[in-house]
Amino acid sequence: MTDAVNTYPGERLGLPESGPGSIGRPGRRIGALAIDWTAAVILSVAFFQYDPFATLLIFGVVQILFIPTAGGSPGHRILGMRVVRLDGGWVGMWRPIVRTLLLLVVIPAVVWDPDQRGLHDKAVGTVLIRA
Repeated sequence: MTDAVNTYPGERLGLPESGPGSIGRPGRRIGALAIDWTAAVILSVAFFQYDPFATLLIFGVVQILFIPTAGGSPGHRILGMRVVRLDGGWVGMWRPIVRTLLLLVVIPAVVWDPDQRGLHDKAVGTVLIRA
């Protein structure tokens, strides 16, 4: 049995402790969320008079479109992260949809396991790593 003091987020998943391929840490994750939300707000203000539903919809659509095509949202990519499947395969289309719907509910995104994976990532078998 591994001593909990000597473990790091992602070790159980076979990921490195730091550098490329390691778990995306909370600071980067929050920064990416802020970038994506700010972009959604700007578009909502410009085209939808800052309608809250439009802002949420824009945020969700960006997540769903960018994760399978660019490997992560614009915020993820700007801050050097990407969303990958645990088994290394292509994320596909259904995973980003389910992941984003859970992210929009908020609670799954703020409940983490010891590997700092939110329930939205655990539900679809993905992990946010450093690129």
